[in-house]
Amino acid sequence: MSIRHGLLALLDQGPRYGYQLRTEFEARTGATWPLNVGQVYTTLSRLERDGLVEPAGEDDEGHQFYAVTDAGRAELRSWFDTPVPRTNPPRDELAIKLAMAVTVPGVDVAAVVQGQRRHSIKALQDYTRLKGRALAGEPRSGAAGSAPAGSDLAWLLVLEQLIFQTEAEIRWLDHCETRLAQQAEVQQAGAAQAAPEAPTAPRRLGRRSRA
Repeated sequence: MSIRHGLLALLDQGPRYGYQLRTEFEARTGATWPLNVGQVYTTLSRLERDGLVEPAGEDDEGHQFYAVTDAGRAELRSWFDTPVPRTNPPRDELAIKLAMAVTVPGVDVAAVVQGQRRHSIKALQDYTRLKGRALAGEPRSGAAGSAPAGSDLAWLLVLEQLIFQTEAEIRWLDHCETRLAQQAEVQQAGAAQAAPEAPTAPRRLGRRSRA
């Protein structure tokens, strides 16, 4: 998630101060990725250092406003025009957890997969319920004041991305379970082949009668 570019997109619509930026960012994303004011001001400081935003005065209450610069607008347009690269995908904690689990002795990997599936199915149900409310035009819980134009559509798009992502995660967990079962069968077959055969009893020869 690019907080940097998200803040530039908000500032492209006019000067704002830190708390306003946090509130609008969360309104447009449904607070899916909550921000704290410290994150916002740290990002603003870096944007100012890079010449992408600049101070734009204070109000009567002492709030420091920031405005986007021409360089910031160019950076924002480049972000919108450039596809999100998949060459360096973000770290996925679940994928890392399962990759470690299958290599650490004593971990019940099947139980890890089943526990995660239950959690993911519940999350999918919650997202689907929220989508139904969004389509019905119900206000989001915790939303304060008038929502920015287009924020309902923005929230719906974020919700649908979360739904598709969670559905894919559940399918992947099903696939992982199948892989684990296949691996167990291969190991059992290998162990059976490697097991030594039971020794056979020596053949007893009868006495040869004398002529």
